[in-house]
Amino acid sequence: MKVLITGGCGQVGSHVAELHLQRGDEVLAVDNFDTGRRIHLPEDHDRLTFVEGSIADKALVDKLVGGFKPDVLIHTAASYKDPSDWHSDMLTNGVGGVNLIQAAKDSNVGRFIYFQTALTYGLHPQKNPIPIDHPKNPGNSSYSISKTTTEDYLELSGLDYVTFRLANVVGPRNVSGPLPIFFQRLSEAKKCFVTTARRDFVFVKDLARTVIEATDGKGHGAYHFSSGSDVAIKELYDAVVEAMQINNYPEPEIRELGPDDAASILLDPSRTFADFGDVEFTPLKDTVKAAVDYYRTFGAVGGYTHLKLDEEKK
Repeated sequence: MKVLITGGCGQVGSHVAELHLQRGDEVLAVDNFDTGRRIHLPEDHDRLTFVEGSIADKALVDKLVGGFKPDVLIHTAASYKDPSDWHSDMLTNGVGGVNLIQAAKDSNVGRFIYFQTALTYGLHPQKNPIPIDHPKNPGNSSYSISKTTTEDYLELSGLDYVTFRLANVVGPRNVSGPLPIFFQRLSEAKKCFVTTARRDFVFVKDLARTVIEATDGKGHGAYHFSSGSDVAIKELYDAVVEAMQINNYPEPEIRELGPDDAASILLDPSRTFADFGDVEFTPLKDTVKAAVDYYRTFGAVGGYTHLKLDEEKK
């Protein structure tokens, strides 16, 4: 099988690439290193071709897709590191996504796999857990607007596709959200804060295994990748403290939710379990330990968030 992966050096893309390479597939990966790291992919592998570049470059996308002619296109690339940088978000998440969809149509790509944010449902969903047919309401951030735009074009395209609307994907190579922030601040003996929010944290390798099933033809349309249960942010914090083996517990500051945050965005995974079978989810403690082990070896970079944090309170 020939597989083209965008964001190939990112958390999700690199784990998916590894699984495809392990089973003998031919992989073409592209990344612009905005948040990805080259160390996440092998430097010398006879079935891996890596290209540095942006999916917002239509000529490059047309050349890569048209020349490689993948059986499956897996689109994990995303812009998310600056909530005020609408231009970059729309270039990568919107224009880049449309470039890929059009190139896939032109080259008769057999399947397109995309990753969408749970924030597509808004900060105050009508139901919780959120059913897969819940109306989209992405006007809460540049990230969610631009990610939803590409999903809408994908639905319009006529391509055979699978979209995974994601819970909080964490683990090794994670550069966004509270996990790398907690590790970095605790490493520097700085005080952390946690909000009263709850989230469903899922292990990136569990997602990658499910993506492989999708590349092999399982499923069609939109799915939630979610365990179906959530935990308090403080539970994640406590798991990081435990994994780092910090003896004197550093009590975090408790903050109320900001106006651009949600108390809970819990996705109902019923359709996913029905079509993909029961997914075995790694316990949070093991997920966090794997991430901490990675950070200790390669460092924690990023700590990006879609939230507009008050600079004085960071």
